[in-house]
Amino acid sequence: MTGQETKSTLTASAWTLAAALPVAIDSYSITPLAQPVSATYTRRTTVIHLHGGGEESVGEDVTPTEPDQLAFWQAELSLPLAGDWTLASFAAHLDTLDLFPAAPPHPSLRSFRRWGFESAALDLALLQAGRPLADLLGRSSRPVTFVNSLRLSDAPTIEPIRSRLALMPGLRFKLDPTSAWGDRLIAELAATGAVDTLDLKGLYPPQAPIAQPADPDLYRRVVAAFPECWFEDPAWTPETEEILRSSRDRITWDFPIRTVDDIENLPYPPRALNIKPARIGTLHGLLDIYAHCLRSGIAMYGGGMGELGPGRPQIQLLASLFHPDTPNDVAPVQYNRSELSPQAPASPLVPTPATNGFRWQ
Repeated sequence: MTGQETKSTLTASAWTLAAALPVAIDSYSITPLAQPVSATYTRRTTVIHLHGGGEESVGEDVTPTEPDQLAFWQAELSLPLAGDWTLASFAAHLDTLDLFPAAPPHPSLRSFRRWGFESAALDLALLQAGRPLADLLGRSSRPVTFVNSLRLSDAPTIEPIRSRLALMPGLRFKLDPTSAWGDRLIAELAATGAVDTLDLKGLYPPQAPIAQPADPDLYRRVVAAFPECWFEDPAWTPETEEILRSSRDRITWDFPIRTVDDIENLPYPPRALNIKPARIGTLHGLLDIYAHCLRSGIAMYGGGMGELGPGRPQIQLLASLFHPDTPNDVAPVQYNRSELSPQAPASPLVPTPATNGFRWQ
């Protein structure tokens, strides 16, 4: 992870400039999106449209819990969003609103929908101002490297990796190790030399379907087999800490990162972090984290949240501005499908920022 962008700084007035941008909202609407992921699970997200000044902007609510998405679609909320705002006053107004028809199962889930509205407001403000995001922030877009994030089946084999490498020999991967990974599979995966990041998912609540409990044996085997990989979100226990100590500089964090304070409260200063705007929730918070990482020399890479619509190109744009050369988990949506098309865009993505707004062309 080169962290080249950490050599530059984000102007201290970035949020001040963004906060002062006017945005006129006449109305809003939503569009449900759905994509089957498996025989038992359909990913659902919601596109949020803000209308004003003859423009229509977009953001995406990527709340991961299906019941909360369905409730949002069915509730026919009439949120009082119309008015003449700045991005700062609109954000303060959102603080006063409940964006969920019923309370989500965990308060942290509120940030995902909040980002949908804030990203749409940023897009609308820029469209109305006739400016692109790069101009606002004083940065330029560069080609974006990305990894293909995959979770192997409950009976894992290397075949999904081999089939994708046969189509795209230069493809890199972010994988989710589980206790079902045997020694042969680990050796086969390591032999590809194509794995950049192993997401240990050790910080999710036990009831989360993707949670991987602390497994010292698994940690010991992957640390030994992948001496150059990044290890994301390990479960930090006395047993695993001893195993991970020698690889401390290769540990990164995602799940706990929502504020600058969260970064400063990590077990030790990180070399790299997975920055997910939807987990952070607000533009102010996101710009604060970017500025902190740039000042502190912390490399960053972007993370996706199963976006189906405009949220994915928006995080690709952010990656192009802040961390283009790192193993970004922002692959085009074609990589989420069970079969990869040979026509899928290859890494690095050519930057195509729109002339106005918070979007790719």
